[in-house]
Amino acid sequence: MRHVALLIETSRSHGRAMIRGVRRYVAEHEPWSLYLELRALDSPPPAWLRRWQGDGILTRTASRRMAEVIRATGLPAVELRATKLGHGLPFVGIDNSSLGRLVADHLIEGGFRRFAIFTVDSERYFEERRANFIARIEDVGHPWSEFAAPARAERPADWERHQARLVAWVRSLDKPVGIFACTDQLGFWLLDACRRAGVAVPEEVAVVGVENDETLCLSASPPLSSVEFDSQRLGYAAARLLDSLMAGGQPPAGPLLLPPAGLEVRQSSDIVAIDDPQLAAAVRFIREHAARGATTADVLRLVPVSRRVLDRQMRAVLGRSIAAEIARVRFMKVKNLLAETDLPLAAIAERSGFAYHQSMAESFKRRFGLTPGEFRAEQQR
Repeated sequence: MRHVALLIETSRSHGRAMIRGVRRYVAEHEPWSLYLELRALDSPPPAWLRRWQGDGILTRTASRRMAEVIRATGLPAVELRATKLGHGLPFVGIDNSSLGRLVADHLIEGGFRRFAIFTVDSERYFEERRANFIARIEDVGHPWSEFAAPARAERPADWERHQARLVAWVRSLDKPVGIFACTDQLGFWLLDACRRAGVAVPEEVAVVGVENDETLCLSASPPLSSVEFDSQRLGYAAARLLDSLMAGGQPPAGPLLLPPAGLEVRQSSDIVAIDDPQLAAAVRFIREHAARGATTADVLRLVPVSRRVLDRQMRAVLGRSIAAEIARVRFMKVKNLLAETDLPLAAIAERSGFAYHQSMAESFKRRFGLTPGEFRAEQQR
C-alpha cells in the first residue's frame, strides 16, 4: 500500500472538491494510506514531512518554505496550484487562458461595451487570467480599466482603508461596466464596495468571479456569478499522475491543463447592459421589488412612459415584457429558496411575491417541468 500526503487546503470548497477527486481515484484503483489534516492554504508543512519515508505528495504550495521541504523529501510530488515559486514540480491545473476568454465573452454577450478587471499582483494565475481577459476585450475593440492591488491585499491589514480605495475606483468607472474579479474573494469584496458606493448590481456594474466557492458566492449580495472549476476532475487527474510517477513513470513535458467546467450565472451578472436611464431604472426596480409583490402598474408609476413603450423597450433589450421579467425574477427567488432553505411552500410564495402557494406551484411546474418538491429534492442530492 502506497503512503501519500495530501497537502491541500480544507478551508475552501475548491480544495475540498480536489480531495474528493483524489478519493475517487483511490476508490477505483489500489488503496492508498492518505495523510490528511484540516489546513489552510498557507498552513506550514507538517513538522515530520522532511524526514517522512512515504511514497508521494499532492500539494497546493503557497510558500517557498513549503516548496523547499517538499523538494527535500525527494519523493514524487504533483503541484495543484499555479505559482511563481519555480520549484519545478509537475503541475495539474486550470487553463487560465480559456478562463479569461470565457468571462470576457459572457460580459460581451450581455451587451457590455466597457470593462474592468480587479486583480492582485501576487501569483501567476492572476497574470494569466488578466492577460487573456484583456486580450479578448481588445480583440473586439472595447476600452478597459484595472484595479491592481498589491499582493498583500489578499489579506488587507486595514479592511476599511482597502474598501475605501475600492469604492473610489468603482465610483470612477464609466457605466454600465462589466468587471472581472480574478477570484471569488475579490468578487465578494467588490460587491461590498458596490453597495457602499450606492452602485446598482448588475444594472450599472456586473461582476464575475472565479472558483465558484459556494460560501463566498452565495454570501455575497447579490449572489456572485463565477467560473466553475471541475475541482474533482483536477484532483482525480493529479492522483493519476502521481500514481504514474510513484510507479517510476516520467513526468510530463509540460503542465496538464484542464478547461473550466463553465460559468455559474447568478444575479451579479444576470442582465443585459442598459444605457437608457429610464429603462435601467425600471429593470432595477423589478429586480429589487418583484419578490415583494410589485406589479406592472408599480413599474409604470416609476417611469414616465406608457406601458406599450416600456414593453417595447424591454423586449428590444431583454427579450421579455414587463410582466415576463417580473415573473422571471420571482421564480428565480423561488428556486433559490427551494435550494437553500427548508421553508414550506406557503412561506416561499410569500417571500417571492406570490399571493397563493398553490398557484405558484402550478406555475412552477408549467415553467420548469418539475414540481417545487421535485426541484428541491434534485438540488439536495
